[in-house]
Amino acid sequence: MNVLVIHGPNLNLLGRREPKMYGNQTLAEIDEMLRQEAAELGMEVRIVQSNHEGVIVEAIQGALEWAQALIINPAAYTHTSVAIRDALVAVRLPAIEVHLSNVHAREEFRRHSFIAPVCVGTIAGFGGAGYGAALRLAAHLLKAGG
Repeated sequence: MNVLVIHGPNLNLLGRREPKMYGNQTLAEIDEMLRQEAAELGMEVRIVQSNHEGVIVEAIQGALEWAQALIINPAAYTHTSVAIRDALVAVRLPAIEVHLSNVHAREEFRRHSFIAPVCVGTIAGFGGAGYGAALRLAAHLLKAGG
């Protein structure tokens, strides 16, 4: 079971960026947790972080060659990117949307997601632990047949 994890813009600044909102955990720490959790689940993960929409679209398209599922935190692109949404639709892989903060308890503009309607589900508000939950749910989906 192969899962591609995609981190969107500004997530490379975790640990320094608004720690009251996003916590002190760094992206490297989240990635290491994902690698360990994947190994325990008998899965392989590849992890991409980009601040550029086109790179994220290309990573989603490239997942067709390798992955059976996607975990994506599109960050600010959640609320703006039809291109990322369309890429997810095009590849037809089960995707789980993750957000570190509870976007539904934040500013009004953050409450709309172009991504959520084309995902299996969304996990929001649990910090880095949300990624681990998404990985376990992806394993469950894949074992159940997709």
